[in-house]
Amino acid sequence: MIFPCIDLMDGKVVQLVQGREKALEGDSPDEMLAKFAGFPQIQVIDLDAAIGKGSNDGLVEMLASKATVRVGGGVRTVERAEALLDQGAFKVIVGTAAFGPNGPNQGFLKTLIDAVGKDRVVLALDSKDGRIVVKGWREATQFTAEETIQQLQQYCSGFLCTYVDKEGMMQGTDLEWFGRLRAATDLEITAAGGITTLEDIRALTAMRIHCAVGMAIYTGSLDLAELAALNAA
Repeated sequence: MIFPCIDLMDGKVVQLVQGREKALEGDSPDEMLAKFAGFPQIQVIDLDAAIGKGSNDGLVEMLASKATVRVGGGVRTVERAEALLDQGAFKVIVGTAAFGPNGPNQGFLKTLIDAVGKDRVVLALDSKDGRIVVKGWREATQFTAEETIQQLQQYCSGFLCTYVDKEGMMQGTDLEWFGRLRAATDLEITAAGGITTLEDIRALTAMRIHCAVGMAIYTGSLDLAELAALNAA
C-alpha cells in the first residue's frame, strides 16, 4: 500500500528536509485531501506536536473526520492516543514515548495497548546515522532499529520506519536497510524517507513493505494517478 503524507506545521501542509528545513508548502489540508482521494489511507503527522511546540489538533480532527488516516506526532501519552482515536484516527503512530534510556519503554507500551489495542498502534523506528532518533528527530538514542524491532512487535500492529538520512532529499532510500528490517519481523512495515521513484516503490513492494511518500508527490516527481493505479494493482 502507498500512503500519501500530509505533514502539518503552523496550520499549514509542509514538507521538510530531514525534519528540519522547510522545503515547500502544499495546498490547504482540504485541497490535499481532494488530491489524495484515490488512496484508501493517508498518513498525517503533526510536526509541531512532534517537536513539542504546539499542535494542529483542529486540522487533525478535520482530516480524520473526512478520510481514513493514521496520525503521528507527539503521541507521548495514553490520553493523547485515545484523543486522536476518538477524533477519528484509524491508527496512531508512536515514536518518542516507545523508548526509555535503557531501550523500549515496555511499561508505557503495555499500558497503551491495554487502553487502545495493539491493532490501533503503529510504532515509529526513525533512524539517522544508524541510530533511532526521537523528539521530532532532534535527539538520537543509542539503539538501532534492527536490534529493537523484535522487542517491540508485541506492542503494535506494525512499524513506520523512516530513513531520516535521505528524508526529503529526493536521492533514493536505503533498500538494504529495509531488507534487514523485513527479515527481522513478520509485522507490517511502512517505509519512508527518500522514496523518489516508481522503482523505489516497486522494490519495496516486492519486499512486502508499504510506502509513505511525501516530497516526491509534492514536487511532482511521482504522479498521483500512477501511484493510485499501482496501489490498486
